[in-house]
Amino acid sequence: MKKQLLSFWHAIYGIGGALRTEAHLRFHIVAAVFALLFAGFCGFSAERFAVLIILIGAVIALELVNTSIEHACNSVTREFNAQIKLAKDLAAGAVLVMAVASVAVAAVFFLNAESLGNLYGFFKSYPLTIIPLSVLAVLSALFVLLGGGKRKHK
Repeated sequence: MKKQLLSFWHAIYGIGGALRTEAHLRFHIVAAVFALLFAGFCGFSAERFAVLIILIGAVIALELVNTSIEHACNSVTREFNAQIKLAKDLAAGAVLVMAVASVAVAAVFFLNAESLGNLYGFFKSYPLTIIPLSVLAVLSALFVLLGGGKRKHK
């Protein structure tokens, strides 16, 4: 049991390190928070929430895999190597494919008369909600752009 707990904490440490150093991961986290918030405002079904959560998990997991591939490649050499460049580009491409697919699904979910009507109704009923959302948007932009500094590796 101790070994499993230690593995869990190593995983948490890895995610925290990636959050501190990877702007793309921070962007995906912020996009996920806003997608889930707006899904709630639109009154999404449990099934739609489940699909969003799966897509969010897939994009974030691929971003972590991409980051690990970049770190592993950089530990081999910092000099140009065509195979390492290809490995990094392929990993980044996997993230891009999943992110584009996720945006497409989100467009189908959000950009329809029912969802837009629900969103309009929510903000009409709770107009002051725009204030904390605006503050959250500014804080989110700062989080993505400024991050948490560089992580020191063991």
